[in-house]
Amino acid sequence: MEFYDLKSIAVSIVLVTVVTWAWSVLNEVWFRPKKLERYLRQQGLKGRPYRFMYGDIKENAMMLKEAKSKPLSISDDISPVVLPFLHKLVKDYGQNSFMWFGPVPRVTIMDPDQIKEIFTRINEFPKPKAINPISKLLATGLANYGGEKWTKHRRIINPAFHLDKLKLMLPEFYKVCSEMICKWEKLASKEGSCELDVWPYLVKLTGDVISRTAFGSNFEEGRRIFQLQTELADLTLQAIQSAYIPGSRFLPSESNKRMKELEKEIRALLMGIIKNREKAMKAGEATKNDLLGILMESNITEIRENGNNKNVGMTINDVIEECKLFYFAGQETTSVLLVWTLVLLSKHQNWQAGAREEVLRVFGHNKPNYDELNHLKIVSMILYEVLRLYPSVVMAPRAIDRETKLGNLSLPAGVEITLPIVLVHHDQELWGDDALEFKPERFLEGISKATKNQVSYFPFGWGPRICIGQNFALMEAKMALALILKNFTFELSPSYVHAPRKIFTVHPEHGAHLILKKL
Repeated sequence: MEFYDLKSIAVSIVLVTVVTWAWSVLNEVWFRPKKLERYLRQQGLKGRPYRFMYGDIKENAMMLKEAKSKPLSISDDISPVVLPFLHKLVKDYGQNSFMWFGPVPRVTIMDPDQIKEIFTRINEFPKPKAINPISKLLATGLANYGGEKWTKHRRIINPAFHLDKLKLMLPEFYKVCSEMICKWEKLASKEGSCELDVWPYLVKLTGDVISRTAFGSNFEEGRRIFQLQTELADLTLQAIQSAYIPGSRFLPSESNKRMKELEKEIRALLMGIIKNREKAMKAGEATKNDLLGILMESNITEIRENGNNKNVGMTINDVIEECKLFYFAGQETTSVLLVWTLVLLSKHQNWQAGAREEVLRVFGHNKPNYDELNHLKIVSMILYEVLRLYPSVVMAPRAIDRETKLGNLSLPAGVEITLPIVLVHHDQELWGDDALEFKPERFLEGISKATKNQVSYFPFGWGPRICIGQNFALMEAKMALALILKNFTFELSPSYVHAPRKIFTVHPEHGAHLILKKL
């Protein structure tokens, strides 16, 4: 009798467990999303009806694939190509709309006042957790943290990006840029001109700059890390774009094994560099004025001033993740800014000529210093306008952990927010009827005047979480562009195909084939 009672109890426990689990899953993929949908529609938000599990993911992927086959001219809006689903969503349902990222609704926010609130109230609108854990292999670091950890890391990293430290890195910017110019001059030396895909050169340029400025004398090791991270980024992107199956990263597939090998080698190289720096600093050697040296010195100061406990300062693992982020973000942002700048200046020869005249007037044949770079007003206007038309990152997601008021909206926990940077940058209500035109003169009196003091321009984010490397990227871009303008005129090659594609940032899918002419 007791045996049957125990068996009955065991069966009951199993049944209750299975039913509870099934209800939990069904709630997550159906009942909860439908409840959130009703809540959003009651507030006047519009979007497609929720579809079981996938939401709008399949259609989003299909539209991205279709966008690749559509021909595009330089004067066209890139939004339907880099954010096709969101572009159509706003067109069909208006700016007060939402889409489904699987079972999670993402509300589109394009109102400058609401955008300002989101960027200001950083603890109420944190970055969402990555759905696919594989993406964490590439880099985590400051850009992906929130709360106290973000505050601590930002405080420790800040000194590495102070203006006085960036000025000390200018010779490295100049050296790497000059090496690229010399290669181009050799290619053009026989005929005085050459046709060249400048994209791979710009990728190498920005990779070498970050290698030198991050690791100084460990430049060759730094370059090796960059090569490994590039391969890891390609594999990570393939994994992210495929349908995510929970636990799939543990399968012994060739790509999974290769990603783990790459991540392990990157960590080992960075660990070696960091350990050697620690030994040198303990031996009393002067701190190097590269990003890693300044970061480590700042970390030691933080620990010394606040007590040596586990919650103070960065661990070695933290430092490794920040170095990985230096590479990925630093290289990606500047390379895409430069390539679209050269493409647009090839199309708009009047602006190219005006920028060249300014460069020659400001520093002629001298090596440019910080003050001179800072006086390149036309060059700055051009870079701002390129970032408006071709922002490196086209959208910024945010999460909501508890019911939160945003303007006239009340958004429940579990909803996410999308800030479609490229759509806001191209909005005719905010920028005028000429919003899709290349007109650097709109920044003649600065960003505040161009935006009418609204948060309608945020290529590097905005508010407390604005990109810490913004000045680094713009200074590097000014140096590279100034040296290119000083030594070459350039125009689009007949073989150039305009195909902006959203990878992690907006890449030229078929490269950037230009005709360079030596001056």
